[in-house]
Amino acid sequence: MGTTINAALAFYDMLEPVGVEEVIGSWRGEGLPTGNPLDGLLERFGWYGKRFDGPDAAHPLVFCSGVGRTMLLNPAFVPIAALIRHRRLLRAPFVPSLFSVLLPVLSTHNPKARLRLMAYRDVVTATMCYDALPINDAFRKVDNDTLVGVMDLRHLEKPFMFVLRRDL
Repeated sequence: MGTTINAALAFYDMLEPVGVEEVIGSWRGEGLPTGNPLDGLLERFGWYGKRFDGPDAAHPLVFCSGVGRTMLLNPAFVPIAALIRHRRLLRAPFVPSLFSVLLPVLSTHNPKARLRLMAYRDVVTATMCYDALPINDAFRKVDNDTLVGVMDLRHLEKPFMFVLRRDL
């Protein structure tokens, strides 16, 4: 079940911007299916969500690493261009198991992104800027505990969309 990218962006455009301080905390994520090549991939690998410890301390890729435990993935190790080109390979049955074995090697304890107020679709809102990749995630507020995010990635024709729900 999903929607079109145009309908999802129209919904996003109706939402209020969110401030940097409002997004501080831990968030559980899920993709918003729009027909994007990345739809469902993060969940397939155990994506938990995102964590924002402060404006200069953002963790863009938090993954489940066991019952009740999470691990922070260093996005610098994600070959994003290759993932887009060879996305069919990522759907092979063995790949999630391989990823879970490699996750400790690909993990970090250090923040790998920052939060800034930036304009996206003509609205200034909290945006996570990845340190090592050409990615910005721009957020809009559904309510105080729910955000819709748009991942704007160089070389991706249409943005990837996702929902974040605050950990309480």
